[in-house]
Parts: sequence; structure tokens; C-alpha cells
Amino acid sequence: MAKGSQLSQLKSALSQAGISKTPQNGKKRKRSGSIDQDKIKKAAKLQEIHKKLNPFDVKVTKLKHDVGGRKIKGSKGQPAQSKQAGIQQEFQDRGRVGGVVDRRFGENDPSMSLEERMLERFTKERQRASKGTIFNLEGEEQLTHYGQSLSNLDDFDDVGLPMDEDEDDDEGHIDRDIVGKVHFGGFGDDDDETDHNPDRKKSKAEARRQLEKVQEESIRHELDQDFDSLRNLLFAPDAQTTESNVTSLGSSGDQPSIPSIDIDEQMDYDRQVRELAFDQRAKPKDRTKTEDELALEEKEALETAENQRRRRMLGDDGEDSDDGRKNYGKRKRERGGDDLEDDFVGDESLGGIGSGLGDINHQAVAEDESEEEDDEDEGVDEGEETDNEDENSEAEEGSEPSFGSEAGSASGGEFDEITTSQKSSKLKPPGVRHELPFTFPCPESHEEFLEIIGEIDDTDVPTVVQRIRTLHHPSLSPGNKMKLQNLTSVLVDHVLYITSPPAPRFTLLNSIVPHLFALCRSYPIESAGIFVEKLSLMHKNLERGLSRGALELGARTWPGPAELSFLRTVGVIWSSSDMSHPVISPARLLIGAYLGLCRVRSLTDVTSGLFLSSIFHQYEELSKRLVPEAVNFSINAVLHLAPSSFKNVASIPGSFPSPDFRSDLCAPLAIDIKKSKHLDFHTPNFHRLLTDGGYKEQDKLDLLGLAFRLLDHFSEMYKSLDGFIELYQPVLDILMKLSITKLSEGVRTQASSLQDKLTRLLKFARQVRRPLLLQAHKPIPIPTYIPKFESRSSSYLRRQDPDHERNEASKLRYQLKQEKKGAIRELRKDAKFLAAVEHKQQTEKDRAYKDHMNKAFSSLEGERAEQKAMDREKAKEKRRSGRK
Repeated sequence: MAKGSQLSQLKSALSQAGISKTPQNGKKRKRSGSIDQDKIKKAAKLQEIHKKLNPFDVKVTKLKHDVGGRKIKGSKGQPAQSKQAGIQQEFQDRGRVGGVVDRRFGENDPSMSLEERMLERFTKERQRASKGTIFNLEGEEQLTHYGQSLSNLDDFDDVGLPMDEDEDDDEGHIDRDIVGKVHFGGFGDDDDETDHNPDRKKSKAEARRQLEKVQEESIRHELDQDFDSLRNLLFAPDAQTTESNVTSLGSSGDQPSIPSIDIDEQMDYDRQVRELAFDQRAKPKDRTKTEDELALEEKEALETAENQRRRRMLGDDGEDSDDGRKNYGKRKRERGGDDLEDDFVGDESLGGIGSGLGDINHQAVAEDESEEEDDEDEGVDEGEETDNEDENSEAEEGSEPSFGSEAGSASGGEFDEITTSQKSSKLKPPGVRHELPFTFPCPESHEEFLEIIGEIDDTDVPTVVQRIRTLHHPSLSPGNKMKLQNLTSVLVDHVLYITSPPAPRFTLLNSIVPHLFALCRSYPIESAGIFVEKLSLMHKNLERGLSRGALELGARTWPGPAELSFLRTVGVIWSSSDMSHPVISPARLLIGAYLGLCRVRSLTDVTSGLFLSSIFHQYEELSKRLVPEAVNFSINAVLHLAPSSFKNVASIPGSFPSPDFRSDLCAPLAIDIKKSKHLDFHTPNFHRLLTDGGYKEQDKLDLLGLAFRLLDHFSEMYKSLDGFIELYQPVLDILMKLSITKLSEGVRTQASSLQDKLTRLLKFARQVRRPLLLQAHKPIPIPTYIPKFESRSSSYLRRQDPDHERNEASKLRYQLKQEKKGAIRELRKDAKFLAAVEHKQQTEKDRAYKDHMNKAFSSLEGERAEQKAMDREKAKEKRRSGRK
């Protein structure tokens, strides 16, 4: 290569390779045979020139002792090319997962079932085990010597040594076989010696061995046959012994008795051992069934029981029903020896499919249900709240409250009922209970559901709902999903129906809520739409009542028992602690509208408002969000009911609204001190307060106690808020000015305890509160500048700093910068190389595709040419025939 600069060397190399020649425009260029081949050759020449011009691509290791003519491997290398080769190999193998090939039988065969795969693997494993190994001397293969099996040869057979029994007869004589074989005697006497045919010798030896084997088998068989007589002699029973003892032959009578041995069992022992090898392998008793299989099994059980019931009604209670009962009785798994006793079946009173399908103690079930009814008659949802003195439980204790439309309202024409109107049903005679069917159709509307349960007792309604859910499980039919969604809407309507006046059934509500909860969990989106629709209808009714006038006695503004029951059920089914919930958020807004917009006109309105406040406490018990409407209504209820020294609204401390204080409608709500001297707080009777018009002083006192408890619970909930002082300081001022000194001791005790608690909480809140401060910032340090002293002006010391740590940090930063630049340079090289490899692969693919398409087009063009030639010949023939 010519000397000079890199540019001059590049120009000379390109001119020598013939690459830098520019085409002449004046002359017509000849068409080259293949442009692609020229490009490939040109690229190869450029690559070779690049390698020659870049001396850094070749790395040479300096030898310590250079010997002429000796070539050492590894002294010269090209690390860049080696790295590119490695990168190319990684690029080619980037899609590979591993070199392990799955050779399991039927693993990738979708046509084989799991049992077939296991059987195939078991067969191959047994075949592999049956072959054995070549080093196993105890296997089935026999070792031979000169064609004879070594196992059939005895150690001292045919060696010429006399045996014990032969010493007396033939002492000192040699056997004839020894003389003939060892001493070379008896020539011509043995046929084997004269017969020189090896095949004939082999066949005779095989026949002799077979004969000996048959003889040995016959002798063994004779011994087995004679063993019975020998055993009878050894174990002959004595006539004087009992059945439990036997005496062996030759034994004296003084010896201790030997326990008898069952001869038949001893005889059959070997046979039983051999039979055990052919016994079927043990199988698991019970396989864990899937949810779909359990649903199908329950459905079939219900249908079978219904068929048996119908046959009994028709008088056909014969073998079929007996067989059915037997077959059904076999469904219960028997307890085995290795049972872990983990098949516990819980109480199916709420989740089961009802009695009549097994051996169930009906009397015990009926007693349990009656006890539950008696317990639930005392209160509504008693025990749902953790605190026994919670306002929720106290709002539900006592007689069953009515959850229907308000009685005595005059705006029925403008008010949209949210449930089916109750019809007068025929009274069923006491003690008469119809037989409960096992199968029911899935109702599409609430009217159909009422027809289904028309003659069914209330205690059996949950069983009916459970059987409907079992018969219409989603896995049994594609249309069951829509049916269960309709059932959710039907149950919501039924909840409103059974809690409506005049006879609300709260025990039935508690039994239906678990089924409604399960359906809402299965179909949350559709169920949420159903609940929101009811809430929208309630809000529309509220707007209509407010449009007539909030103080009109006939305006239905406050919710009735059915609406209150629905709102309470919403809090039980859905999560009320979420920040934004599709059902709870509209319900929270609706309750806030009730408490904030409706006006107090009677004691029924106070009862409804306190119940809504208790529902709000249930909703916000976990999230502890501030609900000022509930606190405002509770303190307003105290002002309406308790006697106080406040004369008008202006004298009330605080800024909460109280528009109905001392109004004409609310004046009769105040407690009469003379009539209430000896009365104490009790649980309010919501059933009577929400439905009846007559009130007593005890009812007013009970509602006042409930308001006190609500204020107590809300103070416990909101004590951590920053605005607790502003929220509860007016409440404490109002409680301090109540005129309750002439009431009973229990009333005064509860009021004083509430005042003491609020005083203590406000004290703690004031201690914790701190005034607002500016944001604390980290102090800004004063900058200091260290002068840079340079003792020398050499560029070698350009990075010297008197501060050692700063100098080392500067060196590290410079080293990091250099390494980063080098890494970026290497990454760019690798990326450029990979792009070239990908381009080359794509070029090869395009060329192969082009060749394939050219071949296909050429064949198609040939066929098309032949077809056109045939068409032309046919046209010529037609023209000729036309001339003729």
C-alpha cells in the first residue's frame, strides 16, 4: 500500500480496486449481467480495504523469545471480528429457549387424555425395568458354559468322587464314565464319540435336559402330594384336647400345651400371597369435586327428590322410591382407616338446599329456627355492631320496626311505590304445613315469586331461594346467568315488600339478605344497577315531596320503613368504606339530602332522622369521614325533645342550622317534666313510632337517649379531626344548658357522663392543636471559595488540586467520562454491525422471495402463452368452419 496520509492511502486503494471509477455519460454503458453480484463484490473489496487501513483491528502479542519459523497460536488476533462473531451468534440464538427437548409420551399430543398418557408412561417404565442390566447376575438371563446352563450343574456332580452311599458298595472301583472320558477308554462304545455331527449332538443334549427337567418336576409333584399325609402326622389332634389346643406327635403330656394352628389358613397362605400380586391397585375414595360438578350433583339430587315426592303424592311409593332412597343414601362417603376427619359439613340453614334430601333431624332444625325467630323478634339485626350500646343495635331492638310506606299519607297518586303493593292473602290455618317441593322455576318478576311462595311458610322461603339458585346454577345452562340476575332484582323487591306495613317480617329479611349478598358478589355490575335504580326512585320521590312543601303534613319527604330497611341492607351488602362506590356514594348523598332538606313535623320524622343518622354511623365507621348532617340532626333532636333554657334560634350557640326549633309543629315534641319524672331510657320501639300516630312520654325519652348515644359515638369517631373543637364545642354548650335536673337519675347520669366525655375530648383536642407556622426550610450555608494554587505551569499537573478529596473526585469523574465515551462507541459499533447483519438477512429473504416469485411468474406466463396459442387455434378452426 502506498505511503502517505490515510486519505491518500484510501484513494490509492480505491483506484487499484477499481471502485472509484466514475461512469462515462457520453458512451452507452453495457448492461451488466447481475447488479447484485457487483454490489456484493464491491462490498467485499471495501471491507478488505477497511481492514488494511485500520491497524488497530489487529492485536499482536509480543513474544519474549522469538524463534524464526515457529508459528505460535494466539500471538495475533482480531478482537473486533471475534466480538462481532459472538454478537452475531447471540443475535441468531436470541429466540432460543434451551436445548432440552420434551420427550415425554403424549405431552404435545392433544388427542391423548391424561389417563392415556399415564398408562403409556407406566408401560414404557415397566418395559425398561423388565429388560434389566447387563451387570445383574441375578436376573432372568442364564450363564452358560459350552452350551450348558451353570445353574443346572451341581458342584460335585460327575467328578469321580464317591458319595457316602456308594462307599460301602463300590469301594475302590472307578466309575465307567470316568474310565471312558478321563482315561481314554471305551473307544467305539459311546455313540456321541462316534457321531461327529454338531447339530445332532446339540439336539440330543437338549432332549436329555428336557427329559431330566420333566423327571424332576414329577418327583417334586409327588412330594407335594405326600406332604399332606406327613403334615397330618406332625400335627395330629389329640382326642382329649380341646379345639383350642393340639399336641405334636411324640410329645409327653407334661409339656405345656401349644396353641392350635388353623390348618386351612396355613394351606391357603401361599395361595393368598400369590393372589395379592394380582389384586387391583387401591384408588382414592373421594376426588375433590369442582364447583360445576357439585352444582350438577345438587341439581340432580333436587330433581330426584322432587320426582319421588310427586310419586308419593300420586300414591306410587313402591320399589322406585325405595331404590331412589337407597341410591341417595349411598352418596355419603363411608369413613375409612386413613380418614383425616376433615369433611366437616357446616350448618346449611342459610346456604343449604333444605331438608328432605338426607337423614336430617327435622325436629332439631325446627327448634333451632324457632329459637332464632324468638331472638330476632327482640330486635332488628341485633349484634351486627360491635358495641352493645351502639345506636344501630338500639335502633333495632324492641319490637320489629315496619319497613314499608308511611301510613296516612295523602299523596299516594303522585308518589311512586318502590315495591309491589301488598294484597290481602288468605290466612292459612295454624298447624297446617304443606309439603315443600324440591324444584321451582326461576321467577322473572316479583309477582311470579309471590305466586311461588304463596302457600309456603316464611321459614321455608330461604330454602326456596337456595333451591332456585341450585337448580339454575350458571354452569348448568348458558341462560341461567340472566335468570340469577333477574332473581337479584326480585329479591330486592321482596326485601322492600316484606318490610312494608302493616305486618313487616324482619326475621325473613335476615334470612334473605345472605342470598342477596351472594348474588351481588357473583354479579356486582348488574346488582349495582338494580340498587342504583331504587335509589334514583327514592330521590325522585324526595323531590316530589319537597316540591309540595317541606312543612306540609301530607308531603312524603322522610323515608318510610321500607326505604330505611333498603338503606340499611345497602350498607350490609356493599363496602361502605370506599372513597367512591357506585352504590354507597349515591346512598350517602341521598341520606344527606334527607337529613339536610327535610323539615321536622312530628315525632315520626324525628324517629326516621335518628335512624338515618345511625345508618350514616354504620357507613362511616371504618372510613371516619365527616358527616355534618348526622351531627346536626342529632343535636337538633336533643333541642326538640329535651327541655332547655333556649327561647329562640338566635340564643342557640354555634352556627349549625335549626329552622324548626320552637316552631308550632315541633312545640308538642318537648318532654313533659311532670309526666317523665320516674321514667328512664329504654330502647325505642321503631315499629310503633314509624307506623302509629299516638305517642307517649316514654317514646320521647327513648328518642332523647338515642340522640345522646349518637352524639357520643360521633364524638368518638371524629375526635381525631382538626375541626373537632369547632364541631363539638356548641354541642357541649347546649348539653350544659339542658333543664333535666328534675328527670330521673338514669337520665341525669347519662347526660352528665356525655358532658364529661365531651369536656375531656375537647381538652385533649386543644392540647394537641398547634398554631400555623411557616414552612421550615434547611438553612442555606454561606459559600466558601478555596483558591487554586498552581506551583507549576506544566500541563501534566492540570488536574492537581490542593484538596485531596476533590482531586480524587475530579479524577473519577474524568475516568467515568472516558469510560462512558468508550462504552457508547462500542455500543454504536455493535448496533451498526447488528444493523448490517439484519440488512443482509433481509436482503437474502428478499432475494429468495424474488426468485420464487420470478419462477412462479415464469411458469404462469408459459401456461398463459400455451393457453393463448390454443385459443388462437380454436378461433382459426371456427373461422374455417364458418367459411365452409
